[in-house]
Amino acid sequence: MITGGAGFLGSWLSDVLVKLGADLVCVDNLSSGSLNNISHLKKSRKFRFLQTDVEELEVEPRKKFRLILHLASRASPDDYQAHPVETLKVNSIGTLRTLEIARKHDSTFLFTSTSEIYGDAKVVPTPEDYWGNVNPVGLRSPYDESKRFSEALCKAYERKYGLDVRIVRIFNTYGPRLRPEGLYGRAVSRFISQAISGQDITVYGDGSQTRSFCYATDMIRAIMLMLTNDKACGEVFNVGNPEEISILELAKMIKALSGSESRMTFHKLPRDDPRRRCPDISKAKRLLNWKPEIPLDEGLKRTISWFKARLTE
Repeated sequence: MITGGAGFLGSWLSDVLVKLGADLVCVDNLSSGSLNNISHLKKSRKFRFLQTDVEELEVEPRKKFRLILHLASRASPDDYQAHPVETLKVNSIGTLRTLEIARKHDSTFLFTSTSEIYGDAKVVPTPEDYWGNVNPVGLRSPYDESKRFSEALCKAYERKYGLDVRIVRIFNTYGPRLRPEGLYGRAVSRFISQAISGQDITVYGDGSQTRSFCYATDMIRAIMLMLTNDKACGEVFNVGNPEEISILELAKMIKALSGSESRMTFHKLPRDDPRRRCPDISKAKRLLNWKPEIPLDEGLKRTISWFKARLTE
């Protein structure tokens, strides 16, 4: 079972799991996911889609799950700030409900956490043993703190019930199926949409803040390694690209790769926006033999091509 299975990364994982022969139950309330991401999978007898809020999830009593992947959550800052209560519920009640199912079924449970749990990190590149620098009542707290709570809940289930839990802290990820519209305006998707449509490219602050961008297939490969490697049992892994780039450099790169004539405009930096975001992935390299392979310019070209094709549909 995968929650958030119609979302950006969830749908990529759904594709891989079905292709590998898994009988998959995909749970999504479509608040940020899309049926377009999984419509092709509905033809498979091994795929079942269940549209519901994960915090209200009920499963068939006779249905047993060997693997449960809990991805459901609003991940865009604009989105989770507009829906703070919903975000807190899915990463608290939703996590509790899915963990209870995993406990009853003795499932392997993989939770997708986030680099946001580190807040405005004072240690960069940031290792897994860094405890974070987070504002617990700030605008980003519905996401930051609920993900931190989910991690604590996962480890409590491991310690009390012996559950096999695995936690991946996902750093900025991009690729086809990112949603450009509405409140889902992450930097990559926003810049590409603006560049190819001729709109102003909106940069927050002076653009000197940095992020590290990992292509979707690299992220999915890491998650699959975590699912299939016994060394990942009970572990927490940073997964992302350790190469930092400033937001302004990213905007310029996307503008050039898009052949865009859009102008850049600068806007007030949101409160609590981290200055730097870069993972230490030495643990993933050591235990999973994983590192990202897709260079940023190649990944952006693929993503831009997908966005252009989508806008002409």
